[in-house]
Amino acid sequence: MDSTSKLKNFLEIPYDELEELNLKAKSNSLDPQKTIAERRAYLEKEKRIKAITLCFTDIEGRFHMLDYDKKFLLASSDNLTFDGSSIRGFTVQSESDLRLSIDWSSFTWLPSDIFGPGKVIMFANIMTRDRKQYASDFRGLLQEYIQKLLEKEDLTANVSAEIEGFIVEGTNAEQAFEENRGFSLISTGGYFHSLPMDKLRQFIDASAEAQRAMGFQNEKDHPEVAPSQFEMNFSYRSSIAACDQIQLYKLICRQIANKMGMTATFLPKPIMGINGSGMHTNLSLAKGKKNIFYDKAGKENLSPIAWDFISRVLNHAPELCLILNSSVNAYRRLDPHFEAPNQIKVSPVDRGSMIRIPVGNERSARIEVRSVAPDANPYLLVYSLLKAGLTGKKLQRDADKRERLRFLPGTINEALRFFKGSDFITEILGEENKEKFSHFKQLVADRSPRELGTKIKNSEIIFHHEVTNQALWNTF
Repeated sequence: MDSTSKLKNFLEIPYDELEELNLKAKSNSLDPQKTIAERRAYLEKEKRIKAITLCFTDIEGRFHMLDYDKKFLLASSDNLTFDGSSIRGFTVQSESDLRLSIDWSSFTWLPSDIFGPGKVIMFANIMTRDRKQYASDFRGLLQEYIQKLLEKEDLTANVSAEIEGFIVEGTNAEQAFEENRGFSLISTGGYFHSLPMDKLRQFIDASAEAQRAMGFQNEKDHPEVAPSQFEMNFSYRSSIAACDQIQLYKLICRQIANKMGMTATFLPKPIMGINGSGMHTNLSLAKGKKNIFYDKAGKENLSPIAWDFISRVLNHAPELCLILNSSVNAYRRLDPHFEAPNQIKVSPVDRGSMIRIPVGNERSARIEVRSVAPDANPYLLVYSLLKAGLTGKKLQRDADKRERLRFLPGTINEALRFFKGSDFITEILGEENKEKFSHFKQLVADRSPRELGTKIKNSEIIFHHEVTNQALWNTF
C-alpha cells in the first residue's frame, strides 16, 4: 500500500452488504419528505462519503453525470444549477441556466471497485430557472405523467427490459471504428457455447455481481445467440425505477468492459451477418395491487384493457418507430433474416411480431414490445408507449377483409417521415420536443448514406448519439 492510500478513509462496502442496503432503500415506502430527511441525515453522519454523483438523461438518451462534494450538495441541494446549453437538445446559449432537482428516492450505494470509493449516486430531474419541469427532460415528464395516472385513476405502470449488447476487443472501439476493419469479437461462443472462464463469461459475471449489489435483483445472466453477445435480466420495477436501471445497466457494462480492456457496445447491429441487439420492453398496468392486464378467461389470458392498449400501440407504430429505433444503425437490426421484430402485429409465438404476449399468470401477465433498440431513450420510450396505449386511437379492422400485414419503417429516413408528419406525436410530445428530436435524428441521417447497404459505415457509428462527442461532430 502506498503512502497516499493510507491517508484516505473513504467508504467501501462489501457486495453482500451493498445488496442489503440497496434493496432496503428500494423497498422503503417512506413518504417523499421522510425519505429526503432520512437520506440527508445519513449523508451528514457518514463521514467516509466524499461525493454524490447526480445523473440525468438528455432528449436523445445520452447519460450525463456530475459529481458534487457532499458538504456542498447538502448545503445547496435546493439551488443546483448547470449550463443547459452544453447539453445537446437542452437550452440555447442565450437562456442556458437550468436546475437539477434531486430524486432522493433513487439513492443508491455504489461498488467502490467500479465507481471508486466514497461515492453514492442519485438521479435528478431538470427544472427551468423558475423551478418548473423542463420540457425536454423525459424522466421528469414521465414522473409527472405516472403521478397523474396514480392520482386520477389509481394506475401504476410496471416495466422490465431485456437489454442485449456486444463485447468487442479494445477500449473505445466505437470511437476508433473503421468500416473496412469492423469490430473484433472477443468470443465465438453464443447462447450455450461460452466456456465458464472465457472473457465473455468473466465480463457477464462481474457485471451481474455489480448489478445485484446495486439492488437490481437480477433473474438470469447469460451469453446471447450471437457470438460475444450478452444479456442480463433484472426484475420488474415501477416505470421510473426500471428506466433508471436501464441507464445504470449500460453504465456498469461499459465501465467493467473498459476495466477489462474491452468495449461494451449497445449499437443495435454492430456486426453484419449475425443477430443484432434489442431491448425487449415488458410492460403491464396495475390498479392498486391488481394486474389489470390479466384475465383468466381472456384471449391469451389478457384483459380487454390489455388488448385495447396493444391495438393503440400497433395503430401508432409507424410514427413511434423513430422513438423505439432512434439511430441509423437500428434499422439494420430490423432485418427479417435475423429474428427481426419488424411486423406490426401481435402474437404469442411469432418473434417477428412487434409485440409478443409472453406466457403469464395473474402476477406476470404483460406485453413485450420487441422492436425496441437498446440505444433508445428509456424515459421517452416508456412515456410514449404509455401515452399511445392509453390515449391513442385503436386499430380499425374490417371484419370482412383479410388484414394486410404492415411492417415498421426500414430506414431512419422513412421513420423520420412518419414521425414528422404525425399529429399524434405532436400531441403527446409537444411541438418543441418533436422538432428537437427530429432535428437531431435528421442530422445523423444526413451524415449517412440513404441506403444501408451490406457494410456498416463509419458515419452510423461515430455520429451515433451514445458514441459521439463534440470533437467527432466537428470533424464533419
